[in-house]
Amino acid sequence: MDQQLKELVERLKSAYGQRLISVILYGSAASGDQDTAFSDINVLCVLDHVDAKSLAQSEPIFRWLHEQKAAAPLLMDERDVAQSTDCFPIEFQDMKEGRRVLHGKDVVADMEIDFSFYRARLEYELRSKLLRLRHQATAMLSDRDRLVKLCADSLSTFLVLSKHALRISGHPVSHKRREIVAELKKSLGGDFSAFEALLDVREGKASQEVADPLRLFDNYMNQIHAVTEYVDGLKK
Repeated sequence: MDQQLKELVERLKSAYGQRLISVILYGSAASGDQDTAFSDINVLCVLDHVDAKSLAQSEPIFRWLHEQKAAAPLLMDERDVAQSTDCFPIEFQDMKEGRRVLHGKDVVADMEIDFSFYRARLEYELRSKLLRLRHQATAMLSDRDRLVKLCADSLSTFLVLSKHALRISGHPVSHKRREIVAELKKSLGGDFSAFEALLDVREGKASQEVADPLRLFDNYMNQIHAVTEYVDGLKK
């Protein structure tokens, strides 16, 4: 991973020169809880300005990343970063709590995040991601391996959103996946065994729940919905 990140920074520097303000690693790779088989490497790339020329310059870099089976960086300009703290409180809060500056200045360190729409944005993300999961699953409900992989692939997203559900209600939060699930069970009550089973899948451990993928998927949806209802019930 480190070699790939080093090469990415060199390619960005070569493409943009002085226009490259900052390159920041965030997410599980920065917090030390990455599962390389399932987690993307998340990178924020900040330019002085993003225009058609900038996007054209990024094309060979994005093509190289695609060949590496790596996610493309989040490309923003300084104005985007300064003006969107109310739109992306979830993403920017995660960056503030765990990041590595790979190049340039730390544009996140002094950022003041606007939490005015935090609860609504969190509920929106939970509901829209659950709808997307259901839609994707319709094409693979008869394929055990694909269905389990779909759920396992989506788990990181729902754990991040669950972490924010805990934070917004004042409960302890952690970057560690198992600790997030444990706190969900403690603070929300109920069953989160599907989350635990999918963590087992991601870690290469045996899980009895995987023997019945449809039931696992059903339980997983119900547990995501429980988190969503919890957020919906918070003071608006």
